[in-house]
Amino acid sequence: MKFVVQVRLFPTSAQEAALAETLRLCNEAANLVSRTAWESKVFRNYDLRVHAYGELKGMGLSAQPAQHVIKKVSDAYTTVKAQVKAGLRKPLAKPIGFRPDAAQPFDDRCLSWQVEARTVSVWTIGGRMKGLAFGCSDEQARALAAYRKGESDLIHRDGMWLLVATCDVPDTDVAEPDGFLGVDLGIANIATTDDGTRHSGKHLNAVRHRNRELRRRLQAKQTKSAKRLLKARRRKESRFARDINHVISKSIVIEAARTGRGIALEDLQGIRERVRLRKPQRVTLHSWSFHQLGRFLAYKARRAGVAVVYVDPAYTSQGCSACGHVDKRNRPNQETFCCTSCGFAEHADVNAARNIASRGVAGWAAVMQSHAA
Repeated sequence: MKFVVQVRLFPTSAQEAALAETLRLCNEAANLVSRTAWESKVFRNYDLRVHAYGELKGMGLSAQPAQHVIKKVSDAYTTVKAQVKAGLRKPLAKPIGFRPDAAQPFDDRCLSWQVEARTVSVWTIGGRMKGLAFGCSDEQARALAAYRKGESDLIHRDGMWLLVATCDVPDTDVAEPDGFLGVDLGIANIATTDDGTRHSGKHLNAVRHRNRELRRRLQAKQTKSAKRLLKARRRKESRFARDINHVISKSIVIEAARTGRGIALEDLQGIRERVRLRKPQRVTLHSWSFHQLGRFLAYKARRAGVAVVYVDPAYTSQGCSACGHVDKRNRPNQETFCCTSCGFAEHADVNAARNIASRGVAGWAAVMQSHAA
């Protein structure tokens, strides 16, 4: 299983200048290769080298960085082509452009890690830069030392220099689950489990509402100071939501592993296109990072050897987890569930999580049966 480790670099002023110039030249070269690919209609990596490699060497790039620039451009066109084919975007009308500080990949010939010393050695256009300090947690350091593999990306974001490395961890054997922990994802409650644990979204939604109002006021002012504040805050909300999703997913996976259960989740792919909401509700839905929480749950479960199944979400909120009766009237309001058939009453999200857990058991049995066949 692959996952990424992101560490922060702490360059001196001279090192920072060298890194900035290196990124600028690499992305200037990427723009040149992109125009060459667009004009010649050649987008394959190895074919593109014939057209562009010599020019990149003449710009001052070494052999490996030049090849990585060409591969970066080829991969960008491949990604766009796949998005157009899937209907996610319109065909390109001009060559792909790269920002002066866009990320640049480095392989082990261009960048080496000294994890114990917390330093890296990296190629720059001014020569090899040694002793570039970075900071990370002990857990990240262990992952880098044991599992780092492949390229590392140099990124300049919000005034910070970052390195993102790929780690390839051997897959953990998934244990046979003793039942499933159903997880209902929502807006009022970000996640609710069938054992009654609710992770409220009240605080997160209040922060998002406050940030929306602040952005609206700053955008209306159109002053330099307002624009500066908007730029400084542009990723603050996403970092806040990401941290909450990490905390919630970690606690759910720990509980599932402790009790020997798997995790059952709703398959919510395409939910934004399926549901119809009033305009005030659309902002809340489209800023809801349920997909990120689902991804966090999936990869943390894989690392812990916990089984994960995805179930059909249809009528999980309207069906009774006690008798199975489905009726819109079972949900008199957002948080209340009261079955009109058997009289069973429970918090609506807990009832939905129990339905998801039941479907998880059936889904796992179907998966095992198909594997056996």
